[in-house]
Amino acid sequence: MQRFLLLLLSLLFGLLLQAQETTTSFTLEEAVAFALEHNYSSLNATLEIEDAQKQKWETIATGLPQISGSVSYQNQLKQPVSLIPAEFFGGEPGTFQPIVFGQPQQASATATLKQQIFDGSYIVGVQATKAFLSYSQNNREKTEQDVRKAVVDAYGNVLLARQSTDILARNAATLEKNLFETRKIFENGLGDEESVEQLQITLSTIQSQLKNAERLQEITLQMLNVVMGLPLEHPTGLTEDLDDLVAAGISPELLESEFNLENNVDYKLVNNLNHQRYYEWKLARSRALPTLNAFVNYGSAAFSDDFTFLDSDQQWFDSSVFGVDLSIPIFSSFKRSASTQRAKIALEQAKNQLKETSAQLRLQLDKAKSDYILAIENYQTNKSNLALAERIEHKNQVKYQEGIASSFELRQAQLQLYTTQQEYLQSMVEVINKKIELETILNL
Repeated sequence: MQRFLLLLLSLLFGLLLQAQETTTSFTLEEAVAFALEHNYSSLNATLEIEDAQKQKWETIATGLPQISGSVSYQNQLKQPVSLIPAEFFGGEPGTFQPIVFGQPQQASATATLKQQIFDGSYIVGVQATKAFLSYSQNNREKTEQDVRKAVVDAYGNVLLARQSTDILARNAATLEKNLFETRKIFENGLGDEESVEQLQITLSTIQSQLKNAERLQEITLQMLNVVMGLPLEHPTGLTEDLDDLVAAGISPELLESEFNLENNVDYKLVNNLNHQRYYEWKLARSRALPTLNAFVNYGSAAFSDDFTFLDSDQQWFDSSVFGVDLSIPIFSSFKRSASTQRAKIALEQAKNQLKETSAQLRLQLDKAKSDYILAIENYQTNKSNLALAERIEHKNQVKYQEGIASSFELRQAQLQLYTTQQEYLQSMVEVINKKIELETILNL
């Protein structure tokens, strides 16, 4: 029996260790770091950089030597006939002799080397690939900022749902106790039925909110898993609470941080657009320039009445050609001119967009600072209000038990407390979210 108990304890201990191993716990910064490596959007942004690097080489390679080969086989099932003046063969002048030239079967193999010597669009294309690579890198930075904000928001929502559940559970327990005592008083003929009904209404409301908060716990945790790139049902643990995050989120020195416009990723993306429009303009202009290409090929051909091309004694005839192609645009009915002018207009629009973005970012910075200050002030106000609401509710509890206050007055004090509790929790999350928005604009 003792051996069986030891075996059972060992099994339970092993299952406990396994459960602990499968649960992954994160601080907020650990969750952000994990998401930056495993979030689906972040992974795709990394792949876009790799794609841009491959595209850069693809563009460069078009101006490097290109070698192609071809193999051909023909069998003329019915050979064409030519008419030759019969007098060449001793026949009557004015008459013609039908004759077939060549053999019906032919095989050939050719290799061609092409080299681009000059093409203005190629030069512009190579320059543009650097701008595209820069855009991909900046787009990844933008994606990382979005992922960070999404993780902070999801992490805070999980904590909000959990803390709301705890508060609502305590409120429900208090109400159940009040309702039990009030019902006993009413049953003994010392109270009125309205007091019971008032408490019953309040309790039903709180119980409904509690069930919703419990469901939100699971939903918000699943949302956090998705943002982090984890399986939906993965057991994720959170090692910080709202108090920890708010304490770290209140950082007055953040308001004094230097703002470098050129470091802002939104500004860099619009600047990338300017570079893209500039190269599009250069590309349109380059189409008026001539292009020069050279090529050389070497081939061999064989002819036969039957398929003997794989025989060792088959005779092959070699040939080789070298050539240069020069293409000069002369007149396009002003099509190229219109294309160049359109590209120039697009470039001017991009410049205007850059100026507008610069002004908007400065405005966003001022608003983000104001929102951050307001979030801190609201948090501090709601914290004080919560302490007052708790004292008011407690006083009304005492007065109600002593018969001094009515059930209506108690219910009003309770509803005020519950509203203040939720406002306090929301203000905590708001501090966290407004801080990350300010940090995003400052590129911290």
